[in-house]
Amino acid sequence: MLFEVFLSSPAVEAVFSPTAVVQAMMDVEAALARAQARAGLMPATAAQAIVSLCRAELYDVPALLAAAPRAGSLAMPVVQRLRETVALFDPSAAAYVHRSAAAQDIVDTAMVLCTREALRLIDDDLLTLCGHLLDLAERHEAVPMLGRTLMQPAQVISFRFKVMNWLMPLLRSAEMLRRQADAALMLQFGGPVGTLDSLGEHAEAVLEAMSQDLRLAVPDMCWHTQRDRGMRLAAEIGIMCGALGKLAQDVALMGQAEVEELSEPQADGRGVCITLPHKHNPVAAQQAMAAVQRVPQRIASMFSCMTPQHERGLGQIQAELAEWNGLLGNAHAAVQALAQSMAAPTVRPERMRAHVAARQGLVASEGLELLLLPRLGRQRTAAMLQDIIHRVRQGQGSMREMLVQSLDQGELPANAIAEGDLDALFDMDTSARLADQRVESLLQDARRRCDALASRPLG
Repeated sequence: MLFEVFLSSPAVEAVFSPTAVVQAMMDVEAALARAQARAGLMPATAAQAIVSLCRAELYDVPALLAAAPRAGSLAMPVVQRLRETVALFDPSAAAYVHRSAAAQDIVDTAMVLCTREALRLIDDDLLTLCGHLLDLAERHEAVPMLGRTLMQPAQVISFRFKVMNWLMPLLRSAEMLRRQADAALMLQFGGPVGTLDSLGEHAEAVLEAMSQDLRLAVPDMCWHTQRDRGMRLAAEIGIMCGALGKLAQDVALMGQAEVEELSEPQADGRGVCITLPHKHNPVAAQQAMAAVQRVPQRIASMFSCMTPQHERGLGQIQAELAEWNGLLGNAHAAVQALAQSMAAPTVRPERMRAHVAARQGLVASEGLELLLLPRLGRQRTAAMLQDIIHRVRQGQGSMREMLVQSLDQGELPANAIAEGDLDALFDMDTSARLADQRVESLLQDARRRCDALASRPLG
């Protein structure tokens, strides 16, 4: 569809293209033939004939797709056409095509193969994004900035602290994606009802041979109607997309001209507005936000498909599988866009400092309250604090100036606040260093975890 180009990635679209999916199905059929020949269930020559014709380019893929709705499964026209083609070259071998397998075995395993490739794309860009965020955090030490709650200025944090707030959920997602992929990306081969009855004592040997051939784990039992592992993987992808959306939204907000603390890199005309050339649109954040908007609905649709009847469902599996490529495309589009934008963002520490200073010391309100409470008591502290805040908002001066004035005029006891207390209270650099200390060990640990993930490819 036309506007899907904004929500997916060409790489994932290629992984799930009709030709790629049909080829994955052919790969499963070829592995099945080789496994059965190895187990002595078909002649080696028959397996060789079948395998030699398991090439999607030999077939009219659009015709196979057109035949799928009437057949009830894409596997049926694929298998029928494969069988017919094998019969042209070796009639005796045609009888061995797809033997003991169910259509769902072929489709599920093919989708596992495609999903594995898509997850590798996501994993690569997710680790790249995590690496960029780590670099960003390491480069900016003790940079004070406003922490904002309920879209309003709150207290002083550090830029490093904020970056780590973006990074950690994404790092956990990178780790959990590996774990859920290991659990979900498994061979599907159970025959008509999951028992492999027709293979008898050879069932385990055929399973093991297919497992080695396709590099997929053998499940504890056929999962025709056990969709839980796949749904856990889908849920983890959804959680990752939520974290990506959080990052994209923060980047867009920080890039507003009125804020201008961090913005996407300006290169190759990215973000240029034709009619308003003074604008720099956050297009990477926009793409990521657009992509992740579709994810909750996709996952909800997939979860609703976890009710197949008896040993084979009626429609649920087809509906579930139809969401997979969209989900993975949305996820990759978001992570790829943000990985590119976070490679070299424009960071403006001076703007961060200016926004803290512009609050006229009000960000130190809680610290002042804690300082005065043991000396003035709760009621008097609350009244004094509200009066000072009111005067600052009326433009009479900064909070520090109002405190000094209150001391000079005797509104505060002379010993209520020492000069050193005032210096510490309004020192934004001290606040930033304290925020950095909160994540110092976490930063080092995150680097180790990222390196460990990079050293072991997914799948």
